[in-house]
Amino acid sequence: MNFLAIIGRVFLTFLRHVGRLSVFTGTALSHCVRPPFFPRLIGRQLVEIGYYSLPVVGLTAIFTGMVLSLQSHSGFARFSAEGATATVVVLSMTRELGPVLAGLMVAGRIGAAMAAEIGTMKVTEQIDALTTLATNPYKYLVVPRLIAGVTMLPILVLTADIIGVFGGYLIGVYKLGFNPSNYIASTWEFLEPMDVISGLVKASVFGFIIALMGCYHGSQSKGGAQGVGSATTNAVVSASILILVCNYMITELFFAQ
Repeated sequence: MNFLAIIGRVFLTFLRHVGRLSVFTGTALSHCVRPPFFPRLIGRQLVEIGYYSLPVVGLTAIFTGMVLSLQSHSGFARFSAEGATATVVVLSMTRELGPVLAGLMVAGRIGAAMAAEIGTMKVTEQIDALTTLATNPYKYLVVPRLIAGVTMLPILVLTADIIGVFGGYLIGVYKLGFNPSNYIASTWEFLEPMDVISGLVKASVFGFIIALMGCYHGSQSKGGAQGVGSATTNAVVSASILILVCNYMITELFFAQ
């Protein structure tokens, strides 16, 4: 009976968290489409998420493209199909690796920062002060981050795709001995608009997840500095897991036939 009680307690706790997250998500989405808005705060979050995340996303993308080019060439050499290296690099970056790696890197950087900032405001009662001053915390804290996440992550992913393909080009041409014109022609030959579009759709969903998890866990933090630390960890872990789960769902939606 104790074992069943533990299972029931865990299940009820899970349902409670799902309910809280659902209510939080619905409330945040309703405020995203209703005025007033805070353009200055939205612009600040656009810069914070987009511009300041570009170096880490760019470094991740270029080395991913370089490694992917080396690994693809090494694998295809066993079947005398080295010419497919450029195609594999561009399809892998645009469909999968660009959105997922950029999402995970931004989740580690931005999701943690959001949870820490809002969590600190929560435990120091600054959010209660906003309510006292007739300022809606959702409008002031959550909506700018959601809008910026959905807007900027596709731009980051598109940039990562370009940088990653360029990294593959550098390795393919200057290390593996590909002809530059043939490599570029192979890159464009099999690339279709849907490959890029699917990656950008994933990026928008991932941006929403990262911002939502950061804001939600930050707003749920309690217990001082230890609670803020737990909220930061939970935001990054939950965002990363949801990114991987949603990545499969979106891939199934676009490419399962």
